Amino acid sequence: MSVPTTAPVTATTTAVPSAGSLLRGGAVATVIAAGATTAVAAAGQAIGISGAISGSAIPPTGFATLTVIFSVLGLLIALGLRRFARHPRTTWVRTTVALTALSLVPDVIADADTATKALLMVTHLVAAAIVIPAVARRLRA
Repeated sequence: MSVPTTAPVTATTTAVPSAGSLLRGGAVATVIAAGATTAVAAAGQAIGISGAISGSAIPPTGFATLTVIFSVLGLLIALGLRRFARHPRTTWVRTTVALTALSLVPDVIADADTATKALLMVTHLVAAAIVIPAVARRLRA
């Protein structure tokens, strides 16, 4: 006669990344993105793209500064989504892709030549390509 046995029930939990992990990863991505946008802007200026809007040239370090400012705002959004959204990663990606698309509008209507407008748009896309996935990896699905 055999005795039926049952396997012990174990609870599986998915580890939720901490806010500290989100902020550390986001800070690293922010620094990398700031460096990348500065490099793109400097490369653009090196090949002759003026980088001037309404006659005033934007220094390459200006790109880094704005990248840091808006990445930090993005991290604040991510913290809020981490806390309040049912699916923070999906909401983060959708929100930031929409915001990235909206960030291109001022570039299109800026008082600048076409090459400068393209350079501005490329820097936005470079920063987004670095920061969005880095933060998304640290949010629960």
